[in-house]
Amino acid sequence: MVAKKKLETQDAKKIFVLDTSVLLYDSNAIKNFKEHNVAIPIQVLEEIDNFKKGNDTKNFEAREFIRFTDEIAKGQLINDWIPLNGSKTGRFKVVIHNETPRVDAEKVIGHGKYDHKILNCAISLQEEYPNKKVILVSKDICLRLKAKALNILAEDYETGKIKNISDLYTGYKTVKDVSSNKLNTLRTKGFIKPEALTITNPLCNEYFILTSKDDKDSVLAYYEDEVKALRTVDDYEAFGVRALNPEQQFALHALMNPRVRLVTIQGVAGTGKTLLALASALEQRRDFRQIFVSRPIIPLANNDIGFLPGDIKDKVDPYMQSLWDNLNYIKDQFRKTDKKYRLIEDMQKSEKIAIAPLAYIRGRSLVKIFFVVDEAQNLTPHEVKTIISRAGDDTKIVFMGDIHQIDTPYLDSQSNGLSYLIDRIKDNPLFAHITLQKGERSELANIANNFL
Repeated sequence: MVAKKKLETQDAKKIFVLDTSVLLYDSNAIKNFKEHNVAIPIQVLEEIDNFKKGNDTKNFEAREFIRFTDEIAKGQLINDWIPLNGSKTGRFKVVIHNETPRVDAEKVIGHGKYDHKILNCAISLQEEYPNKKVILVSKDICLRLKAKALNILAEDYETGKIKNISDLYTGYKTVKDVSSNKLNTLRTKGFIKPEALTITNPLCNEYFILTSKDDKDSVLAYYEDEVKALRTVDDYEAFGVRALNPEQQFALHALMNPRVRLVTIQGVAGTGKTLLALASALEQRRDFRQIFVSRPIIPLANNDIGFLPGDIKDKVDPYMQSLWDNLNYIKDQFRKTDKKYRLIEDMQKSEKIAIAPLAYIRGRSLVKIFFVVDEAQNLTPHEVKTIISRAGDDTKIVFMGDIHQIDTPYLDSQSNGLSYLIDRIKDNPLFAHITLQKGERSELANIANNFL
């Protein structure tokens, strides 16, 4: 009764009940509810304990949350409401409910699952604090639906989530009805002030398709913040690979621009993301000590890569096949006797091109590395931050993926690391982004993307 009285004297109107998926997504989640109170069911602590061993980000998040809870628990009991960060902030408590609530989730849905015990915890808090709004927060859609069926308010964890994915930065704009004189000025001088084209507030390294009034002439340009002007985009070729449309030309420019150290490329399958990134890496091989290629490991049937035979390279290699397919495509442009064909083979044998498993990236310092990360939509924002924070001097990192094709539980187009990165880093002079929309793999692949 003392704990209840202490809580009811606070200004907080809500009690947020967090489940395991939220804390594995963000170990600092309980700090993000401002003046409101946060309850952690005891079953969540047990599940977190099961995730503390391992090298994946979820294991790191589990360990971080355990340390944080231990830190705030010093000298006090956590089965009572305790301030998170001073008397004016919300309070925190680990909830143990011994009595069966009026509506028993385990009896209604089934016994033996921690999810149903967590639902009972939320129901018990509703009954204990009828004047407060109790809300279950979970990344698990099914658990949220069960909660709502049991008359429990439920919502997704919103921190770091993009509000409107349709407004996500694409990296380029089309400017129509540009006079021929201005297009010729841009071609001749190589630059033009954005004000001359009525372009307002361009972002760093933002790209533009400038078309004439009759749509018969166009110039590709990008905004360089250092000179406060639009510059023409050169027609690049990277290791035999040429752009097939303006979007790909923008992507090649960003990948080849030495001033840009962080590139994101978003697009559906077949738009050329991986091919352009690998070709650019090969073209700039002399500028980097090594080329790393990687992608998140999303095993089938929830089996870890440890179940596969061989060393770490053998375990990871099957998941990297799409990267090797693109590398072979570049290699097969040349005859086996050609210098560039032999060069790619030598780079693979000497591990100048190497696999870098993301699970082992923490703690490393990547100096003078061209780092290609495919399928980045399957990373959490924290994983993206971890990778970028490993970058040493003269390193370039490329994240690619399709934000609408996600294989990781508890992530979606709004909460994945690639969307988060694009939204948060835009307008930084070290960053460039481009969304590829036109498929170039084959007409058959385009049919699948457009109609299925």
